[in-house]
Amino acid sequence: MRQRVMRVAVMAVLVALLLLATPLTIGIQTSFFANELDELERVALGAAVHVPTQFAVGGHMDLYARERGIDVGVYDLSGRRRDGSGPRKADAVTQEARNGLVIRGRGDDQLVVAVPLSTEERVIGTVRAASGTAEVWRHIVLAWLALAGLALVALATAVVVARRQARTLSAPLEALSAKAGAVANGDLTARAEGSAIAEIDQVARTQNTMVEQLTRWLEHERHFTSDASHQLRTPLAGLQLGLEAAAADPHADLRAAVTEALEQARHLHRTVDEVLRLARATPRPGGPTAVRPAAAVVEGVERRWHGTFAAEGRRLRLAVEPGGEALRIPDRTAEQVLDVLLDNALRHGCGTVEITVREMGGATAVDVADEGSLALDQRTVFRRGATTSASGTGIGLTLAREMAETAGGRLILARRTPTTFTLLLPVAEPPPSQE
Repeated sequence: MRQRVMRVAVMAVLVALLLLATPLTIGIQTSFFANELDELERVALGAAVHVPTQFAVGGHMDLYARERGIDVGVYDLSGRRRDGSGPRKADAVTQEARNGLVIRGRGDDQLVVAVPLSTEERVIGTVRAASGTAEVWRHIVLAWLALAGLALVALATAVVVARRQARTLSAPLEALSAKAGAVANGDLTARAEGSAIAEIDQVARTQNTMVEQLTRWLEHERHFTSDASHQLRTPLAGLQLGLEAAAADPHADLRAAVTEALEQARHLHRTVDEVLRLARATPRPGGPTAVRPAAAVVEGVERRWHGTFAAEGRRLRLAVEPGGEALRIPDRTAEQVLDVLLDNALRHGCGTVEITVREMGGATAVDVADEGSLALDQRTVFRRGATTSASGTGIGLTLAREMAETAGGRLILARRTPTTFTLLLPVAEPPPSQE
């Protein structure tokens, strides 16, 4: 990643330097030659001023001191050099200046400027100034070397900046990749950290959201396995005990045993459906539409558990307060929650267990109370894994509360001594009659 970013940045700088340096090198060459021609023209004009008017008739001339490296010569109309330095015969540039124009040109490795000499609007000769191109090329090469040095400095600076920028860009991505690898290896607590780059920061937030969703889904799946095991254990145990008792007693009423087994199997089927429904929920209100009178639901639960409590030498009582007979509740949810509460009272409570159905401000309240005392408080008792017994799993009450919430109700710890749990469910309307 870092090498790619650096390569892209350096290539971009190289292209920019190439596009900038090409016209600069041409411009430097053109400028130096133009400056040298301007200097030659200045020298030639200065020399022309010192040529006397008697030049045309062979008078004496006294040219001013010439500048070093520049040849200055005066030529008559016949092309013969009369004074100064330069070729004895006028070259093409010098001869062209006899037309009355300043002429610039090149000779053999020289730059040449020819200026006409005029008197009374008549050309009487020319002044030629010339210098070698080698000196000009030396200055051009030095300028090019200076330009190349600046380009190297710019390239080195670009490499340093590109390396720093590559580090800035790649470090968050490398950290993000490391966190993704940790998640892939099973560490669901790994979270990507934010960065100063908005786009990478957005990717990090998206990855964290994905990991959180994945964590919730996996946790939900693990809870489903535990919940299913917890809810199916008691019905299966009751079914097994009933069949074993019937098989062991030669005088047992097989029809009654089969009828009871079928009832247990139907309850087991309802339990599976309810656990699967809870597993699909993300819990939100809006439970099942199947409703029955609360009294009938609680009576069915009491019949299933009566023998179990009797075998432990404990009593199970049912009470329906006035006004509770007409209340209707989601039957499967209520059955599952009451199964959990009764199993909890059987395992961890003591004495008589009483189930009470009552109307409570537009809601149905079902109380399950025993004669024991609970050490856990309201917040702790419903936490998954919390238990007061070494043999407990701490799943049942959490599962019961989740079931109640998916049906739009609540499960609360009403009293710690005597231990009383209250299931609150919204009053359901009876299904419309079909004519």
